[in-house]
Amino acid sequence: MRACCIYPVRMSMAAAKQPPATDRVYTHVKQGVLERRYEGGTLLTEGELAEAVGVSRTPVREALLRLEVEGLIRLYPKKGALVLPVSAQEIADVVETRLLVEEHAARKAVPAPPALVERLEELLARQKEQAAAGDFAAASVTDRCFHAEIVRSGGNEILSRLYDQLRDRQLRMGVAVMHSHPDRIAKTLAEHGEILRALRSGDAEAAVDVVHRHVGWFSHLARGEVR
Repeated sequence: MRACCIYPVRMSMAAAKQPPATDRVYTHVKQGVLERRYEGGTLLTEGELAEAVGVSRTPVREALLRLEVEGLIRLYPKKGALVLPVSAQEIADVVETRLLVEEHAARKAVPAPPALVERLEELLARQKEQAAAGDFAAASVTDRCFHAEIVRSGGNEILSRLYDQLRDRQLRMGVAVMHSHPDRIAKTLAEHGEILRALRSGDAEAAVDVVHRHVGWFSHLARGEVR
């Protein structure tokens, strides 16, 4: 399994060693934010989180400090942690960065090796199944994996790491968009199919055109349509 597709992961093996308390709280809250179980504007208290995860308040405080550094929450002394909504500026910044990286990657991916085409076909089929089941969180992870595979195929580790740094923001935005615009998922799947066909046929400019249209669509959210 590739690194781009392993988040979020829930440990199911009883024999697996339990991670430290701080890490458990961090994972619990982060997954809740990214999957929109904790919506923007939600106030989380240390007591509630400690009870939910089954730990003391000390690891809760440590985990919340980490999440504040990542820009997902804002701490308010004696009140709790406010889940920050996705901002218009954040969307604009992510869209700009994605376009720079992904348009370059689409050109570099042509001619697409058979292994890349096969992998993208697999991911597209998986995303269709997840969307049909209404599992928007999983579909968002697969969506990101689809694009990350194209970026990674170029062999530029610096660009791949840069793209991976956008992971959490992309996942959070992707889930938010699918919930706010459920009609968009069909368009997303169709555009992924277009990208795949362009890469398969060796048409670099067509692939870049679809990527620009596909990623650029998010830019209208930065003009005020943020939910």
